[in-house]
Amino acid sequence: MPSKSETSLEPTHSEPSDFDSSVLIFGCGYLGQIYGRLATQTGGQVYATTRVTSRRRRLEEQGFQPVVADWTDRRSLKRLPKVGRVLVAVSYDSDCGMSRYDSQVGGFRNLLSVIDDNVNVCYISTTGVYHQTDGRWVDERSPTRPTRVGGKVHLEAESMLHRFRPNSAWTILRLAGIYGPDRVPRIASVVEGRPIASDKDGFLNLIHVHDAARAVHSTWENAKRRVYAVCDDQPMRRAEFYREIARQTHAPNPTFVPPSAESSRSQRSESNKRIWNRRLKNDLLNKLDYPTYREGLAQILAFESRI
Repeated sequence: MPSKSETSLEPTHSEPSDFDSSVLIFGCGYLGQIYGRLATQTGGQVYATTRVTSRRRRLEEQGFQPVVADWTDRRSLKRLPKVGRVLVAVSYDSDCGMSRYDSQVGGFRNLLSVIDDNVNVCYISTTGVYHQTDGRWVDERSPTRPTRVGGKVHLEAESMLHRFRPNSAWTILRLAGIYGPDRVPRIASVVEGRPIASDKDGFLNLIHVHDAARAVHSTWENAKRRVYAVCDDQPMRRAEFYREIARQTHAPNPTFVPPSAESSRSQRSESNKRIWNRRLKNDLLNKLDYPTYREGLAQILAFESRI
Protein backbone atom coordinates (compact mmCIF):
# COMPACT_ATOMS: atom_id res chain seq x y z
CA MET A 1 0.00 0.00 0.00
CA PRO A 2 1.46 3.39 -0.93
CA SER A 3 2.16 5.93 1.79
CA LYS A 4 0.12 9.11 1.91
CA SER A 5 3.07 10.99 0.49
CA GLU A 6 2.70 8.74 -2.57
CA THR A 7 -1.10 8.73 -2.81
CA SER A 8 -2.47 6.95 -5.88
CA LEU A 9 -5.64 8.07 -7.57
CA GLU A 10 -8.12 5.57 -8.92
CA PRO A 11 -10.35 6.65 -11.82
CA THR A 12 -14.00 6.61 -10.82
CA HIS A 13 -15.35 6.44 -14.39
CA SER A 14 -14.64 4.34 -17.46
CA GLU A 15 -11.20 4.81 -18.96
CA PRO A 16 -11.05 8.03 -21.03
CA SER A 17 -9.41 8.26 -24.43
CA ASP A 18 -5.76 9.25 -24.64
CA PHE A 19 -6.80 12.72 -25.81
CA ASP A 20 -9.28 13.20 -22.96
CA SER A 21 -6.79 12.12 -20.29
CA SER A 22 -3.82 14.10 -21.63
CA VAL A 23 -3.12 17.26 -19.67
CA LEU A 24 -1.03 20.38 -20.17
CA ILE A 25 0.13 22.02 -16.95
CA PHE A 26 0.73 25.75 -17.14
CA GLY A 27 2.66 26.61 -14.01
CA CYS A 28 4.37 23.37 -13.02
CA GLY A 29 5.41 24.54 -9.58
CA TYR A 30 4.66 23.06 -6.18
CA LEU A 31 1.07 21.99 -6.85
CA GLY A 32 1.59 21.39 -10.56
CA GLN A 33 4.38 18.88 -9.98
CA ILE A 34 2.43 16.95 -7.35
CA TYR A 35 -0.63 16.79 -9.59
CA GLY A 36 1.50 15.82 -12.59
CA ARG A 37 2.97 12.84 -10.75
CA LEU A 38 -0.50 11.70 -9.68
CA ALA A 39 -1.74 12.04 -13.26
CA THR A 40 1.08 9.89 -14.62
CA GLN A 41 0.10 7.15 -12.13
CA THR A 42 -3.26 6.84 -13.88
CA GLY A 43 -1.67 6.57 -17.31
CA GLY A 44 -2.26 10.09 -18.56
CA GLN A 45 0.19 11.91 -20.82
CA VAL A 46 1.42 14.97 -18.92
CA TYR A 47 2.90 18.00 -20.65
CA ALA A 48 4.47 20.63 -18.41
CA THR A 49 5.43 24.14 -19.44
CA THR A 50 8.56 25.99 -18.48
CA ARG A 51 9.89 29.37 -19.55
CA VAL A 52 13.46 28.20 -19.02
CA THR A 53 14.97 25.72 -21.47
CA SER A 54 17.44 24.47 -18.86
CA ARG A 55 14.54 23.13 -16.77
CA ARG A 56 13.48 20.64 -19.44
CA ARG A 57 15.61 17.82 -18.06
CA ARG A 58 14.17 18.18 -14.57
CA LEU A 59 10.64 17.89 -15.95
CA GLU A 60 11.59 14.84 -18.02
CA GLU A 61 12.98 13.14 -14.91
CA GLN A 62 9.53 13.44 -13.33
CA GLY A 63 7.91 11.72 -16.28
CA PHE A 64 6.56 14.88 -17.93
CA GLN A 65 6.89 16.00 -21.52
CA PRO A 66 8.43 19.50 -21.29
CA VAL A 67 7.01 22.37 -23.34
CA VAL A 68 8.93 25.66 -23.49
CA ALA A 69 6.29 28.40 -23.39
CA ASP A 70 5.69 31.79 -21.81
CA TRP A 71 2.04 32.75 -21.77
CA THR A 72 2.89 36.45 -21.82
CA ASP A 73 4.43 35.88 -25.30
CA ARG A 74 1.78 34.79 -27.81
CA ARG A 75 4.43 33.56 -30.23
CA SER A 76 5.47 30.83 -27.79
CA LEU A 77 1.88 29.51 -27.63
CA LYS A 78 1.55 28.68 -31.32
CA ARG A 79 2.69 25.07 -31.02
CA LEU A 80 1.14 23.85 -27.80
CA PRO A 81 0.32 20.12 -27.76
CA LYS A 82 -3.25 19.03 -28.43
CA VAL A 83 -4.66 17.89 -25.09
CA GLY A 84 -8.05 17.30 -23.51
CA ARG A 85 -7.25 19.09 -20.26
CA VAL A 86 -5.34 22.18 -19.19
CA LEU A 87 -4.39 22.92 -15.59
CA VAL A 88 -3.54 26.57 -14.92
CA ALA A 89 -1.54 26.91 -11.71
CA VAL A 90 0.66 29.89 -12.52
CA SER A 91 2.17 31.88 -9.66
CA TYR A 92 3.24 35.47 -10.14
CA ASP A 93 6.96 35.94 -10.64
CA SER A 94 7.96 39.38 -9.36
CA ASP A 95 11.16 39.17 -11.45
CA CYS A 96 9.29 38.84 -14.74
CA GLY A 97 9.39 42.58 -15.42
CA MET A 98 5.61 42.84 -15.76
CA SER A 99 2.82 43.87 -13.43
CA ARG A 100 0.83 41.15 -11.72
CA TYR A 101 -2.19 42.09 -13.83
CA ASP A 102 -0.33 41.98 -17.16
CA SER A 103 1.33 38.68 -16.25
CA GLN A 104 -1.58 36.83 -14.67
CA VAL A 105 -4.60 38.22 -16.51
CA GLY A 106 -2.88 39.05 -19.78
CA GLY A 107 -1.13 35.70 -19.93
CA PHE A 108 -4.31 33.79 -19.17
CA ARG A 109 -6.15 35.72 -21.87
CA ASN A 110 -3.43 34.75 -24.35
CA LEU A 111 -3.76 31.10 -23.40
CA LEU A 112 -7.56 31.08 -23.71
CA SER A 113 -7.26 32.58 -27.18
CA VAL A 114 -5.29 29.60 -28.52
CA ILE A 115 -6.80 26.50 -26.87
CA ASP A 116 -9.75 24.70 -28.47
CA ASP A 117 -13.29 25.04 -27.14
CA ASN A 118 -13.42 21.34 -26.28
CA VAL A 119 -10.49 21.56 -23.86
CA ASN A 120 -11.46 21.19 -20.19
CA VAL A 121 -9.75 23.94 -18.16
CA CYS A 122 -9.04 23.82 -14.42
CA TYR A 123 -7.98 27.23 -13.11
CA ILE A 124 -6.28 27.48 -9.72
CA SER A 125 -7.54 30.58 -7.96
CA THR A 126 -7.35 31.58 -4.31
CA THR A 127 -9.57 32.08 -1.28
CA GLY A 128 -7.96 35.52 -1.28
CA VAL A 129 -10.87 36.60 -3.51
CA TYR A 130 -12.98 36.68 -0.33
CA HIS A 131 -12.71 40.01 1.48
CA GLN A 132 -14.33 39.08 4.80
CA THR A 133 -12.27 39.92 7.91
CA ASP A 134 -14.66 39.26 10.81
CA GLY A 135 -14.14 35.51 11.18
CA ARG A 136 -17.38 34.54 9.45
CA TRP A 137 -17.90 31.37 7.41
CA VAL A 138 -17.74 31.86 3.63
CA ASP A 139 -18.34 29.54 0.69
CA GLU A 140 -18.78 29.68 -3.09
CA ARG A 141 -21.94 31.79 -2.75
CA SER A 142 -20.32 34.46 -0.58
CA PRO A 143 -19.61 37.91 -2.06
CA THR A 144 -16.10 38.58 -3.33
CA ARG A 145 -14.72 42.10 -3.07
CA PRO A 146 -10.98 41.56 -2.53
CA THR A 147 -8.83 44.49 -1.44
CA ARG A 148 -5.40 42.93 -2.06
CA VAL A 149 -4.02 42.93 -5.58
CA GLY A 150 -3.57 39.14 -5.68
CA GLY A 151 -7.25 38.51 -4.97
CA LYS A 152 -8.30 41.16 -7.49
CA VAL A 153 -6.15 39.66 -10.23
CA HIS A 154 -7.42 36.13 -9.66
CA LEU A 155 -11.01 37.33 -9.64
CA GLU A 156 -10.47 39.10 -12.96
CA ALA A 157 -8.91 35.94 -14.41
CA GLU A 158 -11.91 33.93 -13.20
CA SER A 159 -14.25 36.32 -15.03
CA MET A 160 -12.54 35.59 -18.34
CA LEU A 161 -13.66 31.97 -18.19
CA HIS A 162 -17.26 33.15 -17.83
CA ARG A 163 -16.89 35.62 -20.70
CA PHE A 164 -14.74 33.72 -23.19
CA ARG A 165 -15.76 30.09 -22.62
CA PRO A 166 -19.46 30.13 -21.64
CA ASN A 167 -20.20 26.81 -23.36
CA SER A 168 -16.95 24.98 -22.65
CA ALA A 169 -15.98 22.77 -19.73
CA TRP A 170 -14.03 24.56 -17.02
CA THR A 171 -13.72 24.65 -13.25
CA ILE A 172 -12.29 27.17 -10.82
CA LEU A 173 -10.66 25.87 -7.65
CA ARG A 174 -10.23 28.58 -5.03
CA LEU A 175 -7.48 27.14 -2.88
CA ALA A 176 -6.78 27.98 0.72
CA GLY A 177 -3.12 28.20 1.75
CA ILE A 178 -1.21 25.22 0.37
CA TYR A 179 1.15 23.44 2.72
CA GLY A 180 3.03 20.17 2.52
CA PRO A 181 6.56 18.72 2.49
CA ASP A 182 9.11 21.55 2.33
CA ARG A 183 6.33 24.11 2.70
CA VAL A 184 5.10 24.70 6.23
CA PRO A 185 4.48 28.35 7.15
CA ARG A 186 6.97 29.71 9.73
CA ILE A 187 8.14 26.28 10.84
CA ALA A 188 11.75 27.48 11.13
CA SER A 189 10.70 30.37 13.37
CA VAL A 190 8.79 28.01 15.67
CA VAL A 191 11.57 25.44 15.90
CA GLU A 192 14.20 28.11 16.54
CA GLY A 193 12.06 29.93 19.10
CA ARG A 194 11.87 33.21 17.17
CA PRO A 195 8.81 35.45 17.65
CA ILE A 196 6.22 35.19 14.87
CA ALA A 197 5.10 38.45 13.30
CA SER A 198 1.41 37.69 12.90
CA ASP A 199 -2.00 38.21 14.42
CA LYS A 200 -2.37 35.08 16.53
CA ASP A 201 -6.17 35.27 16.81
CA GLY A 202 -7.17 35.43 13.13
CA PHE A 203 -8.35 32.29 11.36
CA LEU A 204 -6.05 30.33 9.06
CA ASN A 205 -7.39 28.15 6.23
CA LEU A 206 -5.16 25.45 4.74
CA ILE A 207 -5.19 22.54 2.30
CA HIS A 208 -2.51 19.86 2.10
CA VAL A 209 -0.88 19.81 -1.33
CA HIS A 210 -1.78 16.16 -1.91
CA ASP A 211 -5.46 16.80 -1.22
CA ALA A 212 -5.29 19.83 -3.51
CA ALA A 213 -3.84 17.63 -6.26
CA ARG A 214 -6.57 15.03 -5.66
CA ALA A 215 -9.17 17.79 -6.00
CA VAL A 216 -7.70 18.75 -9.39
CA HIS A 217 -7.82 15.12 -10.52
CA SER A 218 -11.42 14.70 -9.40
CA THR A 219 -12.40 17.94 -11.12
CA TRP A 220 -11.96 16.39 -14.58
CA GLU A 221 -14.43 13.61 -13.82
CA ASN A 222 -16.78 14.72 -11.06
CA ALA A 223 -17.20 18.51 -11.10
CA LYS A 224 -20.87 19.49 -11.15
CA ARG A 225 -20.34 23.20 -10.49
CA ARG A 226 -18.14 25.90 -11.94
CA VAL A 227 -16.48 27.05 -8.69
CA TYR A 228 -15.18 25.22 -5.63
CA ALA A 229 -13.61 26.48 -2.42
CA VAL A 230 -10.82 24.04 -1.54
CA CYS A 231 -9.92 23.89 2.14
CA ASP A 232 -9.54 21.18 4.75
CA ASP A 233 -12.15 20.41 7.40
CA GLN A 234 -10.85 22.63 10.19
CA PRO A 235 -9.96 26.29 9.90
CA MET A 236 -7.98 27.21 12.98
CA ARG A 237 -6.67 30.23 14.86
CA ARG A 238 -3.15 31.02 13.75
CA ALA A 239 -1.87 30.51 17.27
CA GLU A 240 -3.30 26.96 17.31
CA PHE A 241 -1.42 26.06 14.13
CA TYR A 242 1.95 27.27 15.36
CA ARG A 243 1.43 25.67 18.77
CA GLU A 244 0.79 22.35 17.05
CA ILE A 245 4.06 22.71 15.15
CA ALA A 246 5.81 23.34 18.47
CA ARG A 247 4.11 20.33 20.05
CA GLN A 248 5.08 17.96 17.24
CA THR A 249 8.66 19.25 17.01
CA HIS A 250 9.15 19.49 20.81
CA ALA A 251 9.86 23.20 20.51
CA PRO A 252 8.83 25.85 23.06
CA ASN A 253 5.41 27.45 22.67
CA PRO A 254 5.64 30.25 20.10
CA THR A 255 5.42 33.93 20.93
CA PHE A 256 3.82 36.55 18.69
CA VAL A 257 4.60 40.15 17.78
CA PRO A 258 2.58 42.52 15.58
CA PRO A 259 3.80 42.61 11.95
CA SER A 260 4.91 45.97 10.56
CA ALA A 261 2.02 47.82 8.98
CA GLU A 262 3.64 47.90 5.51
CA SER A 263 4.60 44.24 5.33
CA SER A 264 2.86 41.57 3.26
CA ARG A 265 2.51 39.57 6.47
CA SER A 266 0.43 42.38 7.92
CA GLN A 267 -1.86 42.25 4.90
CA ARG A 268 -2.22 38.49 5.17
CA SER A 269 -2.99 38.82 8.88
CA GLU A 270 -5.93 41.06 8.02
CA SER A 271 -7.58 38.07 6.37
CA ASN A 272 -9.87 36.52 8.96
CA LYS A 273 -12.52 34.14 7.67
CA ARG A 274 -13.41 30.46 7.75
CA ILE A 275 -13.79 28.55 4.48
CA TRP A 276 -16.68 26.07 4.31
CA ASN A 277 -15.74 23.11 2.11
CA ARG A 278 -19.16 21.46 1.85
CA ARG A 279 -19.32 21.64 -1.97
CA LEU A 280 -15.81 20.17 -2.26
CA LYS A 281 -16.76 17.27 0.01
CA ASN A 282 -20.07 16.63 -1.77
CA ASP A 283 -18.72 16.61 -5.33
CA LEU A 284 -14.98 16.09 -5.47
CA LEU A 285 -13.45 14.62 -2.31
CA ASN A 286 -15.86 13.11 0.18
CA LYS A 287 -12.90 12.22 2.39
CA LEU A 288 -9.64 14.13 2.68
CA ASP A 289 -6.37 12.33 3.31
CA TYR A 290 -5.43 15.18 5.66
CA PRO A 291 -8.69 16.51 7.10
CA THR A 292 -6.97 18.84 9.57
CA TYR A 293 -3.60 20.49 10.04
CA ARG A 294 -2.73 17.97 12.77
CA GLU A 295 -2.67 14.99 10.40
CA GLY A 296 -0.97 17.08 7.73
CA LEU A 297 1.84 18.22 10.01
CA ALA A 298 2.37 14.68 11.29
CA GLN A 299 2.78 13.40 7.71
CA ILE A 300 5.11 16.22 6.71
CA LEU A 301 7.39 15.91 9.73
CA ALA A 302 7.52 12.11 9.37
CA PHE A 303 8.32 12.47 5.67
CA GLU A 304 11.06 15.04 6.22
CA SER A 305 12.63 13.01 9.02
CA ARG A 306 13.30 10.24 6.45
CA ILE A 307 15.16 12.56 4.06
